[in-house]
Amino acid sequence: MDTAFVKNRYHGAPRAADFTIDQAWETYSAEEHDRWDRLFRRQREVTKGRACEAALKAMNTLELSPSGIPHMGRLSDRLEALTGWRIVPVAELVPDDLFFNHLANRRFPAGAFIRPEAEFDYLQEPDIFHDIFGHVPLLADPAFADFMEAYGKGGQRAMRLGQLHNLARLYWYTVEFGLIREAGGLRIYGAGIMSSPEETVFALEDASPNRIGFDVKRLMRTKYIIDDFQQTYFVIDSFEALLEACYKDFGNVYAEVKGEPDFEAHDVSPEDRVITRGTLDYFRAGGRKG
Repeated sequence: MDTAFVKNRYHGAPRAADFTIDQAWETYSAEEHDRWDRLFRRQREVTKGRACEAALKAMNTLELSPSGIPHMGRLSDRLEALTGWRIVPVAELVPDDLFFNHLANRRFPAGAFIRPEAEFDYLQEPDIFHDIFGHVPLLADPAFADFMEAYGKGGQRAMRLGQLHNLARLYWYTVEFGLIREAGGLRIYGAGIMSSPEETVFALEDASPNRIGFDVKRLMRTKYIIDDFQQTYFVIDSFEALLEACYKDFGNVYAEVKGEPDFEAHDVSPEDRVITRGTLDYFRAGGRKG
C-alpha cells in the first residue's frame, strides 16, 4: 500500500493550476477532529508563557480552539478582515515559484491533511496542525503579515538571481524557528517550534543551543538541520524590526554573502551578538538518534 496515501488522504486529489485543492472539510472523520483537539489542547498548554503575546492573542481573535479541524474558508474570512491574508488548502509542499506567488499575494498555502495517530508527536512534513496552529496566528499581526508578503516577493527575485538557498535560510531561522525578545525574556514565534511541544521547551530552556541576535547576512550564511532540534536560534527584537530589516531589495545583501563561507548550524562567530552560548551537550550525545 502507498504509505504517502495512508498518511495523506489528499494524495492524488485534483489540483488547480496554483496547486490548491478543495479542503472538503465535511469529509474529515470524527477521529481526525479528535486528533486536532488533542494536539491543540496539549500545545496550547505548553505554549502558555512561552509563545509570543501576538500569537496567543491571535488564537483567541481567530477563534482557534479544540473544537475540531478548522474550516479554512471560514478561518480565512476572519483573518482577511484583520490583515488581508487568506489560507488556501494544498495537498503537499508547493513548488517554490507557486509558493512565493501565494505569499506575495497574501495567500498562505496550508496542508489540508492531519498527521496519522502513529506520528502524533512528530511529523517531518507540515500538516494542518503545523500550518494552522504554528503559522496562521501571526498572519493576524500587521507587521508580521507585511513581512510574509515581502518574503514572497523577495523569493520571486531570489529565484531569478539564483540565491534561493540564502533566502530559504532566512525563512527557516525566522518563520519556522525564530525567537523574539518580549516581556523581559525570550519567547517563541517560529511555527516549527510553536507546533512542537518538545522544541517549545528546548528552544527556550535547554542549555544546549546557541541563541544569537538576528542579522540578515548571518542567517543567509548559516546551514540548518531538518530532522532534529536546532543547534542555533536567532532572536529578533520585534516584528517591526524584522520587517524593517527585510523590507528591501536583497540584491546588495546577496552580493555580499555570495562566495562567503557558510556557517555550520552550531557555529558561533566573534561578530555574533551572543545571547546564550550553548553547551551543545544534547547534540554531542547524538540528539534524537542518541
